[in-house]
Amino acid sequence: MAQRTLLQFFHWYYPTGGGLWNDVAQEAQRLADLGISDVWLPPACKGASGGLSVGYDSYDLFDLGEFDQKGSIATKYGDRAALERATTALRDVGLRVIHDVVFNHKIGADETEPVSVRRANPDDRTQLDDQIINAKAWTRFSFPGRGGQYSRFVWDARCFTGIDHIEEPEEDGVFRIVNEYGEGEWHDEVDDELGNYDYLMGADVEFRNHAVYEELKFWGRWLADQVACDGFRLDAAKHIPAWFFRDWVGHMRETIKQDLFVVAEYWHPDKASLQRYLDQVDKQLMLFDVALCHRFHDASLAGDGFDLRTLFDETLVAHSPGHAVTLVGNHDTQPLQALEAPVADWFKPLAYALILIREQGIPCIFHPDLYGASYVDNGGDGNEHHIEIAPVACLPRLIEARRRFAHGSQTDLFDDPHCIAVVRHGTNDHPGVILVLSNGITFEKRVSLGREHAGAAFRDFLGHIEGEVFADEEGNVEVASHAGSVSLWVRSDCL
Repeated sequence: MAQRTLLQFFHWYYPTGGGLWNDVAQEAQRLADLGISDVWLPPACKGASGGLSVGYDSYDLFDLGEFDQKGSIATKYGDRAALERATTALRDVGLRVIHDVVFNHKIGADETEPVSVRRANPDDRTQLDDQIINAKAWTRFSFPGRGGQYSRFVWDARCFTGIDHIEEPEEDGVFRIVNEYGEGEWHDEVDDELGNYDYLMGADVEFRNHAVYEELKFWGRWLADQVACDGFRLDAAKHIPAWFFRDWVGHMRETIKQDLFVVAEYWHPDKASLQRYLDQVDKQLMLFDVALCHRFHDASLAGDGFDLRTLFDETLVAHSPGHAVTLVGNHDTQPLQALEAPVADWFKPLAYALILIREQGIPCIFHPDLYGASYVDNGGDGNEHHIEIAPVACLPRLIEARRRFAHGSQTDLFDDPHCIAVVRHGTNDHPGVILVLSNGITFEKRVSLGREHAGAAFRDFLGHIEGEVFADEEGNVEVASHAGSVSLWVRSDCL
């Protein structure tokens, strides 16, 4: 696969008001010039909270900000016309458009209907009560504001496996809907957390219903007909049966284009779990390297107590590099979110340098690390918190360095617990680079480049260290990194 750099162009607290699609269009050229190749957009479909929805409370897949539903026409990010302009602007400058797909659940039903349910033990969903409860539930989605345009499909209780609320009698919990699918059991090929992690929230989609299965395939084809589409990010994959995405991704490639980029969010820090899922989907897609993201978090908190030689141990990118999307953070790990595991500010440049300069994996940039973010929300302690995320000052230079210098064969010099280096040796057409970083004291590292570099001068592309260093007659050069910092050493005649 050609060199790619993915940008997540949103975060959980991106300002409301419908401006994001316009921002994408305005930034398209700058991103292309910088070296971004793919832009991951937030969910474009109408959520249950309308114009305030981040997009993961999925309501109507066929409303891209076009219909008066849930209190607004536009989504949080803008209306359909603005979305079309944004995706066109990205394509016009050669960037690929990656859409967020939220299939696991639906929220904000239009009507209640009679259902029969069995209580599930919330701590072990495989334990279901024998008693059947007859009640009412919000499980009918008829989308009256859309009036059947694009799709006349109506979702009802037969389209869902479970819910978290019933009425008449009123009760909250986890309930398995009694229907003709799965012989009363949850889906297989899902994560085994809580016994069976099929159920997450809202009305959980029943993928064994053939009508549902076909509707979701139709929606994927429809979306690609409406707006520019070069790939998908699949939400909540650990809660969706692997056999469904195995078939759905294959169908999308057959009907849209074979080279679709697909990455799934299977949020599990265990590398073996990630590899097992890849096997289940016949390795048709990539996964975010959650294990590496957690390693970055741990290393940033431990400071010089962390052995940098072990940084990639038990990570997906170390074992399945062709299926790993590497990241430093995302909308779920940012402060005050459910999977909060932020990487400390001092370590972010080091982490980004590693995923951008090394050849293994496709790096993903998180919007606040490029643009910054400021927001207020309540934390787990019940108190209000004002969060400021400063942009990583050297991140634009690191992205540029990936485009210009991250070429050729690679040598990892992971030979010291507090200072490691990565050498990209370049090609006939592109120069290489030496990455060196330290989590402790200022450190120098001797690197052997070969006699073709004898006497060559090298300079820190990031400007963290001033001046030049020179290779000796054998092509050996001493390069350095300041304490808790990173430097990129490039031949001066290539700058």
